[in-house]
Amino acid sequence: MSEKYYITTPIYYPSGKFHIGTAYTTTLANTIKKYRQMRGYDAYLLTGLDEHGQKIQDVAISRGKTPQDHVDEMADVAKKLWAKMKIDYDDFIRTTDKRHEKIVEQIFEKFMKNGDIYKGEYEGWYCVPCETYFTPTQLVDGKCPDCGREVKKMKEEAYFFNMKKYQDRLIKFYEENPNFIEPAFRKNELFNNFIKPGLEDLCVTRTTFDWGIKVKGDEKHVIYVWLDALTNYITALGYMSDDETKFNKYWPADLQIVGKDIIRFHGIYWPIFLMALDLPMPKKLFAHGWIMMKDGKMSKSKGNVIYPETLIERYGLDATKYFLLKELSVGQDGLFTPEGFVERFNSDLCNDLGNLLNRTIGMINKYFKGEIPSKPQNLTDLDIELENFVNNKIEHVEKEMDEVHVSNSLEEIWQIISRTNKYIDETMPWILYKEEKVEELKNVMYHLVENLRKIAILIRPYMEETSPKMFNQLGMSDTELMTWDSMKEYPEYKNNLRVVEKGEPLFIRLDLDEEIEFLKNEMNK
Repeated sequence: MSEKYYITTPIYYPSGKFHIGTAYTTTLANTIKKYRQMRGYDAYLLTGLDEHGQKIQDVAISRGKTPQDHVDEMADVAKKLWAKMKIDYDDFIRTTDKRHEKIVEQIFEKFMKNGDIYKGEYEGWYCVPCETYFTPTQLVDGKCPDCGREVKKMKEEAYFFNMKKYQDRLIKFYEENPNFIEPAFRKNELFNNFIKPGLEDLCVTRTTFDWGIKVKGDEKHVIYVWLDALTNYITALGYMSDDETKFNKYWPADLQIVGKDIIRFHGIYWPIFLMALDLPMPKKLFAHGWIMMKDGKMSKSKGNVIYPETLIERYGLDATKYFLLKELSVGQDGLFTPEGFVERFNSDLCNDLGNLLNRTIGMINKYFKGEIPSKPQNLTDLDIELENFVNNKIEHVEKEMDEVHVSNSLEEIWQIISRTNKYIDETMPWILYKEEKVEELKNVMYHLVENLRKIAILIRPYMEETSPKMFNQLGMSDTELMTWDSMKEYPEYKNNLRVVEKGEPLFIRLDLDEEIEFLKNEMNK
């Protein structure tokens, strides 16, 4: 039986159209799922929407809709986007699903019964967009420390979760599991700024709006965002339901991906909720950075928002995914600029990858009438050096992916592409052909095809459309040549494998000025 690998995205807040930041998070999770499947895992991906709360209620009212109609519409938008992006999720959880609401009610009751929740009165500074209360000392220049917006003083009756009860246990957990949060500096920020100074009890209900799950027996209280939202990762698996098969199979999560702005909630509240439920912890939380614009965060008011549909429709899905995954290195912010996008498209995809395939197809057709030479018996020093280099890089790709360093793993793959291009310049096949050094020429062509085969396998989790195009142009239909484990071998190509007579370019070079102008116009719409 395959080893399981349960991976989650945050559930997204459907207040408006999703920009490339949300697309990045989901693409990252999907890529890791695909990689794990290629390595033989039973990988299970959960995504979905966080549909309750005051902000959703306010947005719905402003649109002249009921909150339910609004979130139904947004769920449809999200699913269409993920279909367009070929996101292969296994479940799409919505916090308005009856299966979720029923279990949240049961979890709340269990916390009440165990003395983890008590009733009191809350007074504090409240940020509506973040749905979070802050103490005066947590504010930055009198504004929300997370989003920088205005806050308002609010006072209301509320139920509280006793966070202090679990503080020592949480500290002990972090001491025993130093790699729980990746990257480490995010954990250090969380620990030093929030856990170490002392936890405040958490307000878990509200009475100033009614769009949410009601507290049984005290219906004026609505269960507040984080207790409702965070539990989706287990309610989706059927925790506390009549059928806990999936929960027993997949929990604990192997990887939970979140943006850096919500690591505090996942790194403090979520572990404590799990402790209170006596459930095992996820194995890893990965907090990624944001995709920034030259003038800061994406904002419609700044005219600097770019949507994934725009990029996909004009440049293709794989180019869009490649840019997003390459641009954000481990835990850091990435930068989107029209110039950067077009230059990376032309340089990495057209020049490096596309030209390598085109040149190789062209030379095999010219020198061997399209037939891929057989496996060489006598390797040159250059061949041996190339093989060792590629084998080493494949190990590096695996290591980086296992650590969720996806941008780094792409860097390793592109080093194989770069080294293979250099190999052409070093061996000069056109000279070997002219001098009729047939065996040496066969060696070179075999190694070029073999490297392209391995590259097609390596890029498959990231670029699902480009990989099969490469196999097709190489004349390969045998799925045994497409598996991850097959990269360990240098196969003897059977049945006189032939490349296509003329390959279609994988990517067509863009006009720099024209595309920059197009993207700038799109961002200002």
